Parts: sequence; structure tokens; C-alpha cells
Amino acid sequence: MPQAPHREFAYRKVYRYIEALIDQSPPGQRQRLPSLRGLASRLRVSLGTVQHAYNLLEEAGRVQRRPRSGYFVHSASSSEVAIVPRQPPVFEPSLFELNLHNHERRLARQRLRAVGWGQDPGSVRLRQALAERYTLSSSRYWCAKDVHVAPDLTALLDTVWAALELRHATVLVHSPCCWQLLQALARTGVPVLEVPVDTRGVLNLYALTCLLESEPVGLVVLPSCLSTPQGRLMSSAGQQQLGHLLSRYRVWVLESDLDSELCHAGPPVIRQRDWVDVRQLLVVGGFEAVLGPEAPYAYVLGPTGALARGFGERAFRLPPLRMQALACMLDKGEVDAQWAWLRQALQRRTRTLARVLALRFGPQLQLRLPDGGGLIWARLRQPVHWESISKALAGTSLHAMPGKHFSLQSRFQHHLALGWTGDDPVELQIAVDRLARIAGHP
Repeated sequence: MPQAPHREFAYRKVYRYIEALIDQSPPGQRQRLPSLRGLASRLRVSLGTVQHAYNLLEEAGRVQRRPRSGYFVHSASSSEVAIVPRQPPVFEPSLFELNLHNHERRLARQRLRAVGWGQDPGSVRLRQALAERYTLSSSRYWCAKDVHVAPDLTALLDTVWAALELRHATVLVHSPCCWQLLQALARTGVPVLEVPVDTRGVLNLYALTCLLESEPVGLVVLPSCLSTPQGRLMSSAGQQQLGHLLSRYRVWVLESDLDSELCHAGPPVIRQRDWVDVRQLLVVGGFEAVLGPEAPYAYVLGPTGALARGFGERAFRLPPLRMQALACMLDKGEVDAQWAWLRQALQRRTRTLARVLALRFGPQLQLRLPDGGGLIWARLRQPVHWESISKALAGTSLHAMPGKHFSLQSRFQHHLALGWTGDDPVELQIAVDRLARIAGHP
């Protein structure tokens, strides 16, 4: 029996276990894999840990998820898998993952000594911490009962759609749209229409109005303050216009707060939610961007009994110690410290990457330095030959995603989202030279 490395994270162990099951499956057959609950019980880990391992394998093209059927071995060849990237570059904050585990160990020791500790689930404390974090004033406040937590973003959105009866309603998103949010929406199976934004990240209000008037729109998805992948900071005036327009329609407004803390100059005081009627507002956030894959959990804030009933029916089994550890990190300011560290690192890397790209490509590559995030949204004059680019950048710290992955309608064929996860400018220059040669700029 193979032994796992001593300090390997739980999701990595589950990942390797599922990989072993895949390797043992008969070739050419789509064999069904164990369920989330079955693996969680067998391996003695949380549902969220198993879900994250499956998500990574799905993104790698090794498994296929079928709604209400489970996970199956994907029959694609390894060469096909290698050239189809399904996720943006990951900046793993390993130091803060260790802090998370330290809090868990401390809480476990306290649990052994406490009397009646189990009467206070960890999710209660986390929901209280999140409600306090989002409360701004006596007129715009949240309570723990308004906060709901799920194992990951897909499970969260799937529960929200069912609770609010949005299965057959149309969802509007800005285009290009945040990759993580767009993929989660696609997995829920709801109809999605895209509203274009310009190079400044400003939404086309005329196009939005036309869709609101002509389509059975049930929900509009908007960024909190940072338009991703362009990395453009939205203006307060533009947010106010959007809020005023949406107040005239009976639609839910879902604000994506997944990456708003990544604004390089720090998050602005005013967000989109400040211009939206709280009675039609949902705010979605998560921990994975800041704490890494050991915290894939997502949450939603919304003042509606329907959400409470929906999440009550799903009854997600979330690890109580992990929930309490996350609450501790929020209360102690450790999450904010990690956001600050990540902002500085991403700003430094995007500036370096933008400078190297501009010097190598000149006017052949259109790009703007982002206001936030870790991606450069670049446009080439010719359509992107993705397979060649993927092979050229394999093994380097320069990561690329085709622009069409930021649209469900395969738009942005000339665009690339580029991110640098390294620290060696020489290695970056070599990778950019490879990219330039493949793109026809010897």
C-alpha cells in the first residue's frame, strides 16, 4: 500500500487515491467513481476535501461530472488532456494554509477539554464572522442567519438556483466574465446570456436594458468592484447607474465578491452592493483565492427565508473545526493580512509581465496594466492558435488561458489571459520569447 508524504495536504491524498482508481479502471470505459459521501467516509475526510479533489481532476480532464449521476472516468487520451487548460494560474498561499491547520489543531485540543462544545457548530461562528465583516452601518447590516456556506462555488450556486426557483430563468453576466464564476454557472445548467463590457470594464447599459425588457431574466451577476479578467476597477458613478437601472426590475442581483480584495491599491470603500436594494441583493464570496485549495468553501449573503430553507434541505456536512479555524483567521485579521500580501505579490508580477510583453511584442499585442488581480488581458492581431501556445509554455511559470474560456459563447478568439507565478525575470523572458515565436513574432 503506497504511503502518503508526511505533511501532504488532505486534498492531495484524496487526489492521488482517485487517480489510482482511474488508473485501475478498464481502458476505453467510462467507469463510475465513488460518490462524495462514500469517499469522505472511506478516507475519513470532509466532503469539501473530496469535492476539491474531484474538481481538480475534472479540470485536468481525468474525470467527467454528470448532474445527478456522479463522477465518471474520462476516456480522453493523455495528450488531449495536456493541451486543454481549464483553470487560471494558482498562487498557492502555503504559509496561510499552515496557519489554518494550526488553528484547527488548537481548536481540537480545546474541544477535548470543553463541555458541550458540540452544541455550537463551527459554521455558526463562521457565519457570525462573515456577517460582521459585511456589516457597514445600522441601515445596511447582516446577521448570521443571512449567511450560508457551501463546500464550493458550484454547490453554492446550485443550491441558490433551486432555493430561489431560478432553474428556468435567464441569468445575465458581464462578458468577458470571471472564469471561476462562469464555469460554476455552466455546471448548474441555467441559461446564461452575456452583456458586453468595453476595455474600461464598463457594462453596456443599452444592451443590458434590452435584455431585461425582452428576456425572462431572473438574476443579474455583477462584479463587486473589479471587472475580471480585464482587471479594471469599476467607477462609483457607473455602479450607481447600474443600481438605479436594476431597481426598476424584479430581478435578483448577485454581486461577485470573489476577487474584489485583489484591487492593487486596496479594495474601494464603495462596492456595487451599496447601490442595490438589499431586498434583491445576493453577495457571493469564497476563501480559495486567498487561502488556497485547503479552503474551497464559498458563501452567500441574502436576506430571504427561501435561501435558509434551500440550504437547510441540502444540509451540507462541513467540517466544524475547519469552519471555526476560518472564523478565527477572520477575527484575528489573518485573512486580511493574506489579502494584503497577495495584492502586493500580484501587482509586482503583473507589472513585470506587462513590461516584458510590451518590450517583446510592441504594438502587435494590445494590453493595459490591470488595476487588480493577477492576469494580463491581452489581444493579438491574429486568432490564437491555442494548442501551439499551450505546448510552448508547458513547464514554465508563464500561464495562459484562451480568451474563449471567459465566454460561454466562445468569444474573444484573439485574446489571451496571461499570468506569471514565478520570481525569475530571466525565466519569464524565455517564456515570453517562446510565446512570441508561436504567435508569429520571431
